[in-house]
Amino acid sequence: MRKSIGAKPGDDEVLGKAYDSKLMKRLLTYVRPYKGYVILGILLNTLVAGLGPLRPYLTKVAIDDYIALKDYDGLLVVVALLMGSLIFQAIVQYFLMYYTQLMGQKIIFDLRMQIFKHVQKLALRYFDKTPIGRIVTRNTNDVEALNELFSSGIVMVFSDIFTIIWIFIFMFSMSWELSLVTLSVLPVLMYATFLFRKKVRDAYRRVRYHLARLNSYMQEHITGMTIVQIFSNEKREIKNFSDINEDHKKANIDSIFYYAVFYPVVEILSSIAIGLIIWYGGGNVIQGTLTIGVLFAFIQYTEMFFRPIRDLSEKYNVMQTAMASSERIFKLLDNNTIITNPENPKPLKDSKGEIEFKNVWFAYNEDEFVLRDVSFKIKPGETVAIVGATGAGKTSIINILNRFYDIQKGSITIDRIDIRDLKIEDLRKQISIVLQDVVLFSGTIKSNINLHNNEITDEMVRKAAETVGAHNFIEKLPKGYDEEVKEKGATLSVGQKQLISFSRALAYDPQILILDEATSSVDTETEMLIQQATEKLLVGRTSIVIAHRLSTIQNADKILVMHKGQLREMGTHHELLANKGIYYKLYQLQYKDQEIKAS
Repeated sequence: MRKSIGAKPGDDEVLGKAYDSKLMKRLLTYVRPYKGYVILGILLNTLVAGLGPLRPYLTKVAIDDYIALKDYDGLLVVVALLMGSLIFQAIVQYFLMYYTQLMGQKIIFDLRMQIFKHVQKLALRYFDKTPIGRIVTRNTNDVEALNELFSSGIVMVFSDIFTIIWIFIFMFSMSWELSLVTLSVLPVLMYATFLFRKKVRDAYRRVRYHLARLNSYMQEHITGMTIVQIFSNEKREIKNFSDINEDHKKANIDSIFYYAVFYPVVEILSSIAIGLIIWYGGGNVIQGTLTIGVLFAFIQYTEMFFRPIRDLSEKYNVMQTAMASSERIFKLLDNNTIITNPENPKPLKDSKGEIEFKNVWFAYNEDEFVLRDVSFKIKPGETVAIVGATGAGKTSIINILNRFYDIQKGSITIDRIDIRDLKIEDLRKQISIVLQDVVLFSGTIKSNINLHNNEITDEMVRKAAETVGAHNFIEKLPKGYDEEVKEKGATLSVGQKQLISFSRALAYDPQILILDEATSSVDTETEMLIQQATEKLLVGRTSIVIAHRLSTIQNADKILVMHKGQLREMGTHHELLANKGIYYKLYQLQYKDQEIKAS
């Protein structure tokens, strides 16, 4: 038995109702601004639907009223009407297609913007638990599925319905007896459609499930390609991917099978209906109670009747996909993992950069506190270092200072104002962070420094880069500050990316500067450049430095020693060494490691 790789059903595979009135009502709110397009589409659909069934009726008139009577002039008039209806229908269909597609594009533009804006507001807590690929899928694949609903589903379904109505009107106006004979196959068709919908729905669920597995495996292993190649694991990963791909292929083949069965069944029923018409209608023609024109028109109507039935089956698939996609989209939009602004925010003008933590308790997960009763004060312009073992709570202090997460107990103030009383934008304008893992975006060197902020001029970008020592390597690039940056800064070294990150932090001229392991991944030469730049950068700013290498923080005004979520020691480098506590032990361990490496 083949092992199933990554078979973990998630919300991507959940398939709700094929039609959910609550979801549809919510989807229609996006249509409301474009109701003019909808009304126009319905009117054009009604017209197109009527023009199609009109032609068999004109054919009946041509046969019975003109061909049978050998009236050549009258026949030419009917032929002209037929040609005119075809041309007019083509023109109407052009405008119908154009405006329905235009409406669909406008709606998905609005929806994509709403999703992206909402994602920007979500707290980091949401991203901690949600795969990035899933969020991207919401704004791409799922929205595109709704585009098909809006552009060719909601409005175009009226075309099929109106076509059937017009066919009934013309058929019953000519012969109600023959109409009933034609519709005698309808119960069988309805039962076949019911079975088809049930089977396709199950197949669709399995296709979605295996597609989710496929996407997840692809994303995970392309992201981790370095590890795959380091351990020469390519063949095993190809085998695993082949198994998942095979499952996806089989699910699709099953889905194709049901369509391959259903459409011939519809054709067979259509042929049976035509046979019944010829049998019953032909007998009436022989008896003189029915004309040849009516018989000929009924054959055409029967062929025409089964076409929208097939189209409606396709629309069912579109509807099913749209319902599943909309459920996932609304689940994202309804997520309220958001750090909210206060109702009456306090102003923060001319910030001095005084920071105070008072009895702060914080947990990422309920009751699993990573910070316990932490209290300290940083004066304006002070440089404070935070040290401690991995998991001691150093980065958590930075996260809650920026209100990426809210604390459970205690308070954090800047200039004696609780940060929960400040607008998030005002708070974060005062703070710049340089992280260990630098994030660069596709664009240019300049856009990665100013982040497309028009308030930061080219001169400010250049000055920031010169201050941190990035200007020299940037000037050597073929296009200088306009040099293209590839995804994740692939063409730049770790040190160059870190210098760009420093330039970005300085360009925003923050009152509070945070360096989170900012020099741990750079070479010695780059570290010397950064250390020189840091000295200039820290002047007149309140600074918090997180570092594993204690040699880089010896000149800090104050050092906070964290241990298992608690502030255990606080003082200068020399004071903490003299106390011979946790800091002393960390220093001794690091010093011995350096001696061993040196030897």
